[in-house]
Amino acid sequence: MRPALRRLFLRAVHSDAEATFRRHGSAAGEWETRCLHCRSRLHVREDGEALGHATLEHVVPQAWFGKRAAKTLTARVGDDPDDPRNLAIACAGCNHGKGVSHDAKGPNDARAVDVVAALLERRLARWREPTETPNR
Repeated sequence: MRPALRRLFLRAVHSDAEATFRRHGSAAGEWETRCLHCRSRLHVREDGEALGHATLEHVVPQAWFGKRAAKTLTARVGDDPDDPRNLAIACAGCNHGKGVSHDAKGPNDARAVDVVAALLERRLARWREPTETPNR
């Protein structure tokens, strides 16, 4: 996995109030959180490597940024798709299903906007100020 993607994973878990850090063995550790959609358990290694079915979710789709119809949603996350408020961990099934059914329809589709707005509310409810990576 590219280092930039690992950093984004860590931005998401460090700002997720449901994420907890656990050490395994003498030095290795991982973050555990729940899918933003279905609440299944997901894990991200201490260095930001996704484990299992964990994927990075841009709650407000990246393609919606800069579009007038999505301005209200994008403004809530600082007009930056990689703002931690817009990043969440989701299982692959939920994340890819959202991409096919809602993200692709765009911000002019009322149902897509409703789904994304509800997910953004859920993400913001789980928000905490980002923590630093635990010391090894």
